[in-house]
Amino acid sequence: MVQNLVKTWEMEMFNKARPEDFKTVNTEKYTFSLNGRKPLPLMEKLKAGGYNSFLQTSLPEEFQCFKPSQETTESAHQAFLRTFPRGFALEIVEVYSGPPTIVYKFRHWGYMEGPFLGHAPTGEKVEYFGIAIFGVDEEMKVEKVEFFFDRGELLGGLVKGPPLDKEGSTATPSICPFAGTG
Repeated sequence: MVQNLVKTWEMEMFNKARPEDFKTVNTEKYTFSLNGRKPLPLMEKLKAGGYNSFLQTSLPEEFQCFKPSQETTESAHQAFLRTFPRGFALEIVEVYSGPPTIVYKFRHWGYMEGPFLGHAPTGEKVEYFGIAIFGVDEEMKVEKVEFFFDRGELLGGLVKGPPLDKEGSTATPSICPFAGTG
């Protein structure tokens, strides 16, 4: 039951733009928060976009490898589709409590087979774990979502590959001390 609810909710959050199309959400009461941040109502969550709302940070911009403020919903979605062409799976690892307050541990994972924002693919498995709390009403519609995870666990795996140059090739400096002299 929890896995079906969570996977359907995630599909709706990342693929539906109109609140009236949601089947899993109480659109009047819904809020989303990440790592204890101020909760976002549904329309703000949709405006921010799926990945942008999941990768919020208080890090200064110069230390951010993914900048939600500079990504559109579409550009962020495309970045992850390119990076994980076979998908970025969601697994419910353990359920700690059932309705009306559902608490579960999850794992998101996939193989980095495409570039990510200027970094070459590594082919390695990239994964992160977290805890989520879903508050649901008597109809099992989600009213409140809270996620807790370390975004650096995900992003660290995505920027492991060497930087790409403007043509999409890895920039490899020559180790020959005589190269470029002449």
